[in-house]
Formats: sequence, structure tokens, C-alpha cells
Amino acid sequence: MVTSRPSVADSSTITGWFKSSYSGGGNGECLAVARGHATFPVRDSKAADGPAVVFSASGWSSFVTALKSGHLSA
Repeated sequence: MVTSRPSVADSSTITGWFKSSYSGGGNGECLAVARGHATFPVRDSKAADGPAVVFSASGWSSFVTALKSGHLSA
């Protein structure tokens, strides 16, 4: 279940998770995003029952744009 809250305590209640193609290797930076929701839940892919941050569509777009442009460190 995805809500309009900015986070979800147990991300295992959300369906549609996929691991980012940039995740992997030995650096421990693994990100998963859930597809098929009006919002964009994001979690640490190594913590399937851990918390998730929930972005609005515009918030997710801004976040990805900022990462791609180098305004945030990955």
C-alpha cells in the first residue's frame, strides 16, 4: 500500500520493486524503486522490509534530474 506520506516504515507492503541498473558491485549503494504506483517509493534494495521514502512524481523527476546534472552526489 502506497500513501501520500513521505515514508513507509515497512516497504515489504509495497509491490513492484525493481533494482536500479546502477546498483551492484561491492560499494553497497543499492537502490530499488517500485513501479505501478501514483507515487515513487524508493528503498535500500538490501532491506526488503525496511523503510521506503515516497516521492511525488514531480519530486522524483527533480531528484533524478539533480543527480544526472551533478547537483547531488550519487
